[in-house]
Amino acid sequence: MPSDILWRIIRIGTVGLFVAAVGAGLVAGESWLWVAVEWSPPAYARFYSIGGFDAAATAGLLMAALVKAALLWLILRTPVPGALDRGEKALRRLLYLAVAYDLVLWNPIEMLPGAAGMAFQLALWAAIDVLYLLVIRWRSRVLRAAAGAVFAVELAGMADDLLGELGLPGLGPGGVAGLVLMLGGVAAAVVTVAGQRRDGRWSRGTQAAGWLSAGVCALVIPLNFVSGGISGGTSAMPVMMDAVGLVSIVWMAATAREMPADGRPADLSPARRRAIRVAVAAVVTLPIIALIHPEQTPHLTYTGGSTDCYDRPGFGDLKPAERDATFLCLARSTPGGAPPMFPDSLSDQQILAYGRALCRTRDGDERKAILTRAGSARSAWGPDPWDLVYVCPEIIGVTQPELLRSTAETEAAEASYVAEQNAKCRDPWPRTKGVVQATATYFLFVDGDPGYLVHDPDDEAAHEAAERATDKAYHDSALLGVAGSAVLVGHLDDVSDLCLTVKAFRTAPPRRTAGWDQVTEVPIVSRGGTLTVPEMGEGGEVGAGAPMPNLAIAGKGRYRLRVYVRFGDAGEEHLVVVFPGASSKRLRLKR
Repeated sequence: MPSDILWRIIRIGTVGLFVAAVGAGLVAGESWLWVAVEWSPPAYARFYSIGGFDAAATAGLLMAALVKAALLWLILRTPVPGALDRGEKALRRLLYLAVAYDLVLWNPIEMLPGAAGMAFQLALWAAIDVLYLLVIRWRSRVLRAAAGAVFAVELAGMADDLLGELGLPGLGPGGVAGLVLMLGGVAAAVVTVAGQRRDGRWSRGTQAAGWLSAGVCALVIPLNFVSGGISGGTSAMPVMMDAVGLVSIVWMAATAREMPADGRPADLSPARRRAIRVAVAAVVTLPIIALIHPEQTPHLTYTGGSTDCYDRPGFGDLKPAERDATFLCLARSTPGGAPPMFPDSLSDQQILAYGRALCRTRDGDERKAILTRAGSARSAWGPDPWDLVYVCPEIIGVTQPELLRSTAETEAAEASYVAEQNAKCRDPWPRTKGVVQATATYFLFVDGDPGYLVHDPDDEAAHEAAERATDKAYHDSALLGVAGSAVLVGHLDDVSDLCLTVKAFRTAPPRRTAGWDQVTEVPIVSRGGTLTVPEMGEGGEVGAGAPMPNLAIAGKGRYRLRVYVRFGDAGEEHLVVVFPGASSKRLRLKR
């Protein structure tokens, strides 16, 4: 029987038997399917899939079977006839032996005691590499020398594995030696393909298989050293990598097949070239597809404390990506020692989801239920809209658009409001000019603010004087509380702001009590040469809305302070008059 017919029978029979075995394994059970596709004992299947095969693993086995069937068809092609010298005959036989080992012989050889398999591979590839150097027409001494160096590195890596198996000192650290072995395999494939191209006897298909083999070897490096191995927690990945690994066997078989120098096959037709390109592209992309796994659980993040929200940033000052981070910081903060809105055990994604759910509620009981479900320690407190605006501006901004402003816009709006309020106040003594004077709105707290101070901020005991003046205003139930360099001026009505005019004179002005509800005159002293009214500071909510002058126009010393109070068109109005005077009497000029 001619050899080409025998090869054809072996080819068709082997591939047909493989396909039939896969079909039988699919019916018989997952262990038999593994044996049919992987040509290894069922114990290996239990190693890769402890809990049995899932749908992805079964699909991976079937896909690998298709790839293997196609590659087996290429491996078992009939050798090209032609004359061979002794070296070429030896190289062809050794290459076919390497093909047989990688396909089926590795399993029985590994059953032998010791490191027989590694020793066999080292001896086999040492002979193949030597024959590569002798048989391939490199046409360049530099390229031949480079090939020899690369082959030596590859064999050194295999020798290191053998030494490790024998319990002998290795050539280097295990991780380094493994990486050198892989890099040596890639470099050996590249330099061998370069030699085959210069030789000219091997076809483009064989060279393409060589380049593809080098690519598969290069792909294994990041899978082993970056991704932590090719298993990836599922059997699908090693199965696919095993199937793709047959590309290297295809290359070895094609190299042996086209060994005769005078028997180079004709170039393939364009249609067959396109089919080969499609097959190569499919083989390259299959491992990448196998790396992509569906996300089974969300990747949760916990960024507590990563954003500084002590100085609350304006919503308009933040980029969209920064707003969620600000809300997370505020939701985990402990203002004044109070518990946070959400516990640290919740992830960022959970807190953001709860925050958006709170935005959509309109009922206090529903908000409390959401916070309770989230494990909040302040579920009865409820969320603040100036916190929620960072996660749902489209909802909060409808009812409170001022929360959407930037810091500059807020400052401009506050300045405009203060100017508008100041414009409502008028000087009640327009024709009586003081040495210094000012008229403005004095802003108070809505609830519980006793009034405003006329004091000497340069007094060393200014703080104590202010406290005593406040106590006297409460205890004496009087409009004015007097304590040395401080006078607390109260208000008659429950107001949040009032119109205030201050004037300083060198001598006592006329009393002019007509039109006023109360007029009281008390003593005050300036120990630092200053008497003034507190102004609204930057970002403050209390104080005069315009700069207040120094009313101690005569410097340090004793002064008299007269306070006029009435209700007018602008609400409660106060006129404070200060002039030098040594009297310590308290006068009620009008009750």
